[in-house]
Amino acid sequence: MLELKNVSYHVTKDGADVALIDEITLQVPHGHFMAIVGPSGCGKTTLLKTIAGLNPESAGQLIWEGRDLSRDDDFSPLEIGYVPQFSIAYDPLTVDESIEAVTRLRVRTASNQALDARIDRVLAETGLDAIADRQVKVLSGGQKRRLGLAMELVSNPKILLCDEVTSGLDPRSERDVVNLLHDLSRKNGRLVLSVTHSLAHLERVDSVLVMHEGRIAYHGPPNQLCHYFSVNDSEEIYPKLATQEASAWHASWLKHREHYQNKLERQRFALLDSGELLEPAEADGARSLDLPGFFSQMMTLLGRRWKIFYRDRTQMLLQLAIIIAFPLLVTLFSEKASGNIRRFSDTRQTNLMAEIQEQQSVRGDQAKVGSAVSGIIMFQIILLSLMGSNNSAREIAGERSIFEKEKFGGLRPTAYLASKFVFLGILVVIQSLWMAFFVDAFGAFRGDFMTHAIFLFMANAAMTSICLGISALMRTAEQASLLSIYLVGFQLPLSGAVLALPEVIEPYTQPFISAYWAWSGSVNALQQQVHHAVKSVVDTNMAASDTGMWILAIHLSVGLLAGWLGTRRPHWD
Repeated sequence: MLELKNVSYHVTKDGADVALIDEITLQVPHGHFMAIVGPSGCGKTTLLKTIAGLNPESAGQLIWEGRDLSRDDDFSPLEIGYVPQFSIAYDPLTVDESIEAVTRLRVRTASNQALDARIDRVLAETGLDAIADRQVKVLSGGQKRRLGLAMELVSNPKILLCDEVTSGLDPRSERDVVNLLHDLSRKNGRLVLSVTHSLAHLERVDSVLVMHEGRIAYHGPPNQLCHYFSVNDSEEIYPKLATQEASAWHASWLKHREHYQNKLERQRFALLDSGELLEPAEADGARSLDLPGFFSQMMTLLGRRWKIFYRDRTQMLLQLAIIIAFPLLVTLFSEKASGNIRRFSDTRQTNLMAEIQEQQSVRGDQAKVGSAVSGIIMFQIILLSLMGSNNSAREIAGERSIFEKEKFGGLRPTAYLASKFVFLGILVVIQSLWMAFFVDAFGAFRGDFMTHAIFLFMANAAMTSICLGISALMRTAEQASLLSIYLVGFQLPLSGAVLALPEVIEPYTQPFISAYWAWSGSVNALQQQVHHAVKSVVDTNMAASDTGMWILAIHLSVGLLAGWLGTRRPHWD
């Protein structure tokens, strides 16, 4: 049984304390299907999130099977299912693949046969077996709602919370989903709570909770609803609610509550006697299940991410275009960087004019080659920084709703972040090494090539990591992309490689500019003569290679730390 005792949830708005739900008291037994209805903004979804533990109650008690959730542990991820209004599946995957992935993330199975049996059971239970091979992106609204339910049923939860799962559906699809919820409430004594704005098909529910301005206006059998509100049709209830303050409706409900609760009890006994409703069964219940381990979750996420990547043609073409086009852009300037730098003559010129001409010629070579080499190195680093931003700016923020839902279902944030780290790490290795070897093939790096390649890799990895951290901290993909673009845009002017920074600013900005450290390390790896040529045209001091490597490693670590903090912090809308 689920019991709420004077549960309230308050927020601060404009300096004032506002009760979004106010002293909710009710009892909901096992095997019960309850609809939570009311006008927009009355607190329906807030109540559902408070029951789920997403909103910490400000006062009162939430009791589940005799356990005080307000004081003891919350629901186990395996005993509760939460179906939000938004889609919780990836469009490129099929129905079967979506359910398989979420099963692997939520339930530890003994064998592949047990896994397949669980998936087949859920597909049959929700009527999705006939379209198991269909991609999510081609499903109808009603089919997507069924898929959302199926993905929660893989752990056979004892309590199922549904938030507006029938909104936006045509009448037939809405009826089908309501019938499915009714049937689900009759299996293993499952308790189903469904938030809805619609007052259609209430005859299929066991009880209706009507809310008004965060308070209970009615909770009882659906066939008594019109009688209680003195209306002829259920569509007249919302206008009737607006005729009185919430406090008046709540006071009226308290006066008549016992009468309607008795009706609900008699109705439940009748269902038990008829055999339509059974007591909760422990077989295959949530208590017999365990969550998968860290490595299992990480590998499931990694496999799913690669599958989505391969099927997203737009993303694939963009990655190929970047990998091919960016190195080609760099090679356009490689010819100037390969020029000779004449040395000063070992013998002193007897002709002063000849000596001046020789000095001018050598310095001209130095300026031409040094400027080209420095520019090409920085160009490579900036392009790889742009790749890093493109890699990860939307990686977490773009799938925020799905991640938060899976985290609620037992996904470890560390497993999620580790899967991103491995996926992006492979992209970084491919991009960086291809850039280094491709450009070197058209104009050999004039120094220690491996050191240069490592610094290119570190520049890409550091920017990818920082942008991944930004993606984890931002609420939306648009915010993360915009901030990441600004970050890349500031790399070139604040690196000091093109124009030396004012001495007052330089010590405060350069520690945060990964392009500066990668550029310095690569320049230090040049042949001595080429290194002097670069120094002759650049006023900015260059850091030691070891220092640059350590700073880039710190950047990478800071990005991962930000990602860890962002994935642990809840971002529910």
